[in-house]
Amino acid sequence: MLTILADENMPYVDELFSDIGQIKKMAGRAITPDDLINVDVLLVRSITQVNASLLAKANRLTFVGSATIGTDHLDIAYLEQQGIFWTNAPGCNATAVAEYVLSALSVLAQRFELSLADKTVAIVGAGNIGQRLARKLTALGVDHFFCDPPLARAGTQGDYRDMNEVVKADIISLHVPINRQGDDITQHLVNKDFLSQLKPGTILLNSCRGDVVDNKALLEHLQQGNKLYTVIDVWQNEPTINLELLDLVDIATPHIAGYSLEGKARGTYMLYQQWCHNNNVAINKSLTQLLPAVSVGQLNIQSKLSPSELGKLIQFVYDIRDDDELCRLRGVDAKGFDNLRKQYKVRREFSAHSIAATEQWLQQQQMLQQLGFSKSEKQESSQ
Repeated sequence: MLTILADENMPYVDELFSDIGQIKKMAGRAITPDDLINVDVLLVRSITQVNASLLAKANRLTFVGSATIGTDHLDIAYLEQQGIFWTNAPGCNATAVAEYVLSALSVLAQRFELSLADKTVAIVGAGNIGQRLARKLTALGVDHFFCDPPLARAGTQGDYRDMNEVVKADIISLHVPINRQGDDITQHLVNKDFLSQLKPGTILLNSCRGDVVDNKALLEHLQQGNKLYTVIDVWQNEPTINLELLDLVDIATPHIAGYSLEGKARGTYMLYQQWCHNNNVAINKSLTQLLPAVSVGQLNIQSKLSPSELGKLIQFVYDIRDDDELCRLRGVDAKGFDNLRKQYKVRREFSAHSIAATEQWLQQQQMLQQLGFSKSEKQESSQ
């Protein structure tokens, strides 16, 4: 039987992989070369650096799966040189991150009496997350455009603009991978020069990679009293984050934007699918069978939702303020930051909730379906 070593915080590993091999679990940051002796399958998240040093004693390893969209923690060249198959889970948490952004925007709109209807959103990075966010913004009727130079050069269809236009946007949401070299460097994409070009009242959200934003430059910008609403989920030097910056941002969270139950489960499930495909094993388990029902599964629409009511609905499913409060209370040191991620609550996506409406409010139901909610099989009576 195979031996599988998995990050202890990956959900549904037992349910999906117990038929495949013997499972051992560890904290992702604690995995050492000795732990990989006689291990066949390694399942990790982004906090585990999979490189030559870690794999020095990996005498049987044939499969490395990362339940993440990014791969910057994997030494892909080394893995391929050693003939070790690797895979990740692109798009697994795209919906969760898009809904994180909507929750943040709804809270900022409420807190500062802002209207999103007259705002333009620059989505920097048009991959799985950027595209998912764009669809949700379309459902809400919020104008947006993309900035993604590689896709723009490739002639990808859509409204693609350059960084000169990004700095003019009302809202800037970052969804790029970390590139430290080449034509499209994203390390410190948001730097002192970028920040100096933003108009007062701009909203900046970073839920991709900490190094995309120069935290020192952002701190100095905010300390100077510039009016910039900031939402930061990813930080430089995690899990030891800049506490001065933490105090000044409007919403702070501990790298959990993609941490919906669906997103985490989808990541593990995609690795299971890939392992089965590689080994010609029939896929006999489904993601829907794993996920539990929510306590309030059906929501009934009985009137047209105002922007305020729509914001409250978004916050009913996921209220980012809870994570902001916990980050400020417990994320102030490395252990606390990691524990917030390790012990993260069960958070569901919009799709876990179905919408029922009378015939009079079917248009509202359709809008909420476009936003990501499910359609109830049982519609409300008009009586």
